[in-house]
This record gives sequence, C-alpha cells and structure tokens, in this order.
Amino acid sequence: MADHTSIPEARTPDAPDAASVAHEGVSRRKLLGTAGATGLVLGAAGGAVGYAAAPSEATPLTSLGAGQAMFHGKHQPGITEGLQARGHLVAFDLTAGAGRKEAAALLRRWSETARRLMAGEAAKQDDTDVARDAGPSSLTVTFGFGHSFFARTGLEKQRPVSLDPLPDFSSDHLDKNRSDGDLWVQIGADDALVAFHALRAIQKDAGSAARIRWQMNGFNRSPGATAHPMTARNLMGQIDGTRNPKPSESDFDRRIFVPASPSKDPEWMANGSYAVVRRIRMLLDDWEQLSVKAQEDVIGRRKSDGAPLSGGGETTEMELEKTDAQGNLVVPINAHARITRPDQNGGAAMLRRPFSYHDGFDTDGVPDAGLLFVCWQADPLRGFVTVQRKLDRGDALSKFIRHEASGLFAVPGGAAEGEYVGQRLLEG
Repeated sequence: MADHTSIPEARTPDAPDAASVAHEGVSRRKLLGTAGATGLVLGAAGGAVGYAAAPSEATPLTSLGAGQAMFHGKHQPGITEGLQARGHLVAFDLTAGAGRKEAAALLRRWSETARRLMAGEAAKQDDTDVARDAGPSSLTVTFGFGHSFFARTGLEKQRPVSLDPLPDFSSDHLDKNRSDGDLWVQIGADDALVAFHALRAIQKDAGSAARIRWQMNGFNRSPGATAHPMTARNLMGQIDGTRNPKPSESDFDRRIFVPASPSKDPEWMANGSYAVVRRIRMLLDDWEQLSVKAQEDVIGRRKSDGAPLSGGGETTEMELEKTDAQGNLVVPINAHARITRPDQNGGAAMLRRPFSYHDGFDTDGVPDAGLLFVCWQADPLRGFVTVQRKLDRGDALSKFIRHEASGLFAVPGGAAEGEYVGQRLLEG
C-alpha cells in the first residue's frame, strides 16, 4: 500500500434516477441516446458537471450510469481512469491443447465483448440481460498476459524480460492457487450489476479455450458519496494514495507506459504497462487496537485529512528532517509514507489503482479483508520491486498486513479500431 494519489472523478450524485422509466419499456440503447440528447455535460474525467431538463417522455441516466470509457485507444482502459466503485480481478489458464491459435480467437472474442459492453450495448452472444437497464457506468475491461502464457503458446521469444517472476519478500504468505495465471482480466465499473455482467460475459466467452484459475471481488467508495471529490480511504480508515503520479505530470508516460522506441521491451508492448497484483490482507483487529496517534505514526500522515505529520495539508511536501521539542523526527524513520516516497527510492514510482475487499469472517470472527493492490509501471523492477524491497527492510505497517496472493502481468497497449488486444503479439 505505497503512499500515492488516486485520481478522483468529479461527479454529480443527485441527477434523476433512470430506474423510474423502466415501466415505459424504454430500451437501454434508447435510454442512453436520451441521456446524450438532453445535454449531459461530461468533464475530462468522465463525470457529469450538469445536465439540461429531459424531454417529457423519458428521464435521462444519472451521471453515474452515463459515464463511458473508450475501448479503443493508445492505452487500454482501466489504467488512468479514476477509482471505480466495483471491481473484479480474474486470472485464466489456457486449457490442455489450447495454444496460440485458440488464444488469438479468445482475445478476439474478449475484445469484441469488452468494446460492446463498455459502449452500453449487449453482449453479442447469449447476453444475460443483467445490465439491460443500466448505462455503461464507466465500465472498463483490461487484459494482460502472465509469464506462463508464452510457453503455452510457443511465444517464449516474445516474452518481455520485465515479466520475470517477482522476487520473494519477507511479508509474503502467498497462496499459489490464487497467484499468477496465463491470462489476467481486470473489470471495473461504477455499478455492481454492470461489473458482474461483464465478468459473466468474459467467463462465458472463455469457452473451452481457458478456465478460471482465481477470481477476486473488490470495491471502492461510490462516486458522489462524499461532498466533494477526495482521495480514497482504505479499510484502515487512512486516506490512501496521496502521492500517485498524475497524467498531467511531464514524466507520467515515461514512468507508467512502455515507450514505442527505444525500449528493452518487445515491439508488441509499445504503449503498454505492467500490472502487479497483490491480495494484501489487513490485520484489522490488531490495527484497530492502536490509538489514532499510533496509527498516524505508522503511516506518517494524519488520519483525519491525510496531511503529513510535519504539517500542512494533504498535498503539502513532507519535511523528512523536521523534529519535535525532544529532537525526535516528527515523521518516524520507519513510517510507511516516508519509506515509499519516490525520492527515497531512486525516483521509483507506480500508479496505484486498487480495490478494497471483504471476504467474510474467519471462524474466530477475524475479518478477511484488505486491499486488492493493483499498480502500474513501465518497469516493475524499477517500480514495485524497488519500493517493496525497501518496505521489506523496516516498514512499520508490515506487522499489520500480509501479502497472500501475487501476480505480474504484461498489459499491451490499446487496440486500434478493427483490432483486438494482443493482436500484434499473437499475429506478429
């Protein structure tokens, strides 16, 4: 849980509810068209900032349902968009006998399904109607390849060096059955039914070519649940993500995306990124026994507003050398926020885009809850590995978390019109 900033979206939560028109028999496509015709204004982040009055025959979708991410583009969706309220992470293994040909056909099916669902359309085959009344709800579907995929498809020579397995860390208690995988899919949306609809469609599309290896469900705060956009809180109650790199920064692309050239990565990874996925259990019973002051010392930031303990507001630069009247560092030497700073790690940075999770309670009442950590970087060795090694050597937070599953996936660039994700790899 490195100390970086989320990219919140400005949305208006109080627009009219489209559910009230269901009895009129308005189709999902017509409803979407109506929302556009009424003058719904979308900001650059995809959130509504205003809308005109609807025609009398229909009520427009609220800003929550009408948000739409684009499938085709330079990069895949689901990387730079703001945190989504619902998410599913799922890994697949190719079945016995399935190789490059079957993988190409699968990615072609998956890409077409993702394109349709992200546009608010029904799946091409056997749509379940789960999301028929909803808009796109900012749905994103992202695809990646694991280390084992390349041997399974005879493409070992195209496997990036950056996809070498992650090293072992002292905080690891990994379940191999919930780690890695040939193929990885990330699904996010601002509506739970829209997200589940996409998950079910992707699983059905796998057919006989691939089987699910593991699947995890997550959530974030719903857009509009706070009075103004703000950095998300995690299940420890901490504002989590203050120093995330931002797309507006001049070096953002260099840190997060593989360059087209020159690059040590194969050509098919141009404009792609590497996703590290970790299921991090939070030991909440132990954490919640700490006083607020002790929790703040562990993190290095105030719990109330995320400001550094050295003073100021959430985005104020942390004063690492500031001391109190007794000469003690105001931000403890092992504070999580101090250790994860890029300037303390040779400039290493990653774009965190996680989901919280809760999978019930153990038999003794301990919550199985925490963070589905997803981070993006152009080079995982310089990004995640550099920071995690530093955390491994003395992070105060480490005694309150446990890494229980892990994966590293090569996520190629976005598909152009008429292409499917991974086409340059599978047909190159």
